[in-house]
Amino acid sequence: VQLQASGGGLVQPGGSLRLSCAASGSIFRTYFMAWYRQAPGKQRELVAHSTSGGSTYYVDSVKGRFTISRDNAKNTVYLQMYSLKPEDTAVYYCYATYAGGHNWGKGTQVTVSS
Repeated sequence: VQLQASGGGLVQPGGSLRLSCAASGSIFRTYFMAWYRQAPGKQRELVAHSTSGGSTYYVDSVKGRFTISRDNAKNTVYLQMYSLKPEDTAVYYCYATYAGGHNWGKGTQVTVSS
């Protein structure tokens, strides 16, 4: 399964961005999909995930500001980010687990700065 993330960029504090991650494969609906991020000098952390059953999870620091969603018809998972803060600055990675394995997408840089 190949993953292609996009949508990062430079945004001012309080702004919003939507990240997208397109996955290959014909059974995307069965994939566990997640977004991670890694800030400079910090470990990669789980930001949000979406299970095949429709459950979602968010790290406390993004609850109420970020929304993960998926479009199974388009094989795509999204991360809608609102009220961005400078501490959200990081490289964001999408991640998938599926029958037979797991994979990471290339990261997309999100920079929140005035």
